[in-house]
Amino acid sequence: MSRLTPPRPVRSENLPAPIGPYVPGMIFGRLIFVSGQGATDPATGALAGPDIDAQTRQVMANIAAILEAAGSSLQHVLRCGVFLTDMRDFAAMNAVYGRAFGDHRPARTTVQVAALPVAGLRVEIDAIAYRP
Repeated sequence: MSRLTPPRPVRSENLPAPIGPYVPGMIFGRLIFVSGQGATDPATGALAGPDIDAQTRQVMANIAAILEAAGSSLQHVLRCGVFLTDMRDFAAMNAVYGRAFGDHRPARTTVQVAALPVAGLRVEIDAIAYRP
């Protein structure tokens, strides 16, 4: 039986800073577990915008940056969890999400939540991917 290396955090200078005691992602073997990402622009620390389109684009960019730092990409995502504060945003979020993944279609769950941890945040997405 082969031995896996211990889990290790994903680290890079250009990643969004977590708002709590966690890391943006963890690598375990070939798997990458991406923490829930909000729409914070890592360059400014501010929300990307008030609307679901701008926020979803930033969330996907944040996930892509974490995956790249871990040696992967959106094309290697296996599953996502999507958390919306208003299910009426589903169609708009889904359109941006679909464009980000192109023809790749990871498994996904989408739920409405009462609130997210940053005022004005409308969407948060987490992911599980692999390193090719």
